[in-house]
Amino acid sequence: MYIVLTIVSIISVFPIYWMAVSATNKSVDVTNGKLIPGGYLIENIKALFASQNVQAAMFNSFKYAIILTICSLIICSLAGYGFEIYHDKGKDFVMSILLLAMMVPFVATMIPLFRMFSSAGLLNSTLGFILPTISTPFLIMMFRQSARSFPHDIIEAARIDGLSELQIFFRMFVPTMRSTYAAAMTITFMNAWNNYLWPKVIMQDDTSITMPMLVANLIEGYVTDYGVLMLAVLLCTLPTVIIFFLLQKSFAEGITGAVK
Repeated sequence: MYIVLTIVSIISVFPIYWMAVSATNKSVDVTNGKLIPGGYLIENIKALFASQNVQAAMFNSFKYAIILTICSLIICSLAGYGFEIYHDKGKDFVMSILLLAMMVPFVATMIPLFRMFSSAGLLNSTLGFILPTISTPFLIMMFRQSARSFPHDIIEAARIDGLSELQIFFRMFVPTMRSTYAAAMTITFMNAWNNYLWPKVIMQDDTSITMPMLVANLIEGYVTDYGVLMLAVLLCTLPTVIIFFLLQKSFAEGITGAVK
């Protein structure tokens, strides 16, 4: 069993190793399949920063991802909590509609969304970036499932003590569901950071470029410098990898619905 797991782990980690090694080599070395680090990292960094506005792309990606993550956690957790704590058949029907909406591909709604946002003057804006995904059925369902394990006796006791519904939510539910929030934060941040299609449509100004858009720009043209391209992919990957490793324990607990 351990031999199989070791082989699978090596296969899974190899693309990351290949990406990191390729960022230190010349383009010709990457195409030739060189598997050991080279001494071309500084040149690739200089070429990347000379050809692309990396600082603006990194800042925009962090800004959009952080704002979207915070807003999504607040809205989706409130919705999931409300669906479960104030449960009735009408809310079950609405939840069913939300789950059906998960089956509609984004490309089917992209053109109507673009026309709507263009008419509202939300092109090249942070609000235009976050609104389509500020609330997702998956996160609402995730928080609703977590709310099912939240003791209702505590809610009744808090109401008797005079706490309002929002005070119960923020002072009792939120601290109890830290692992769920960590898992939701990891998923939302990674999706927002890696989002390419909608930012490409809605962000038509060069100053609004994000890291996935920057990587795509390096592929365009007649000649692609694969060393620079791999360096850009490495920079684009590092933030999500760091966040996942920092929150991996809470992520696993939140996915399994653990409540402490």
